[in-house]
Amino acid sequence: MKPTPAGWPRLSISLFYDDPSTAIDWLCRAFAFELRLKVEDGDGGIAHSELTFGEALVMVNHAGAREDGKGAWQSLQKSPRSIGGGITAAACFFVDDADAHCARAREAGAKIIREPETSDYGDDYWSDRTYGALDPEGHLWWFMQRVRTGKGE
Repeated sequence: MKPTPAGWPRLSISLFYDDPSTAIDWLCRAFAFELRLKVEDGDGGIAHSELTFGEALVMVNHAGAREDGKGAWQSLQKSPRSIGGGITAAACFFVDDADAHCARAREAGAKIIREPETSDYGDDYWSDRTYGALDPEGHLWWFMQRVRTGKGE
């Protein structure tokens, strides 16, 4: 495999929001993402953005088709809020302290759908402390803290 471009992980995700500008600010405040790039489209909207969390990269974009008719495929891009709260994917990130991260998210207004809980997968595997949260538009986020490694790690 060829190396990725400098500063880009092998995998990044793009999430779609009805109000991406507000979402970017909220994700940085609630989940400790760092804004790497925000390109405005001239109409006060977001043409492209990049948020980082460690080596992870999340792009936050506007949901829906462009008004100029270009990119009709973009009409398939939806915020969970616009489809009745349906969730088709979850973004998962490792954090240093799941409980502290959860408290920060809750204080910023995240809906905690699973309180921090430790799952132990046995001596051969690992144990993680995990919580789940929904952002204001309904995207599902999982945050995990590895508390014990397994024999094979």
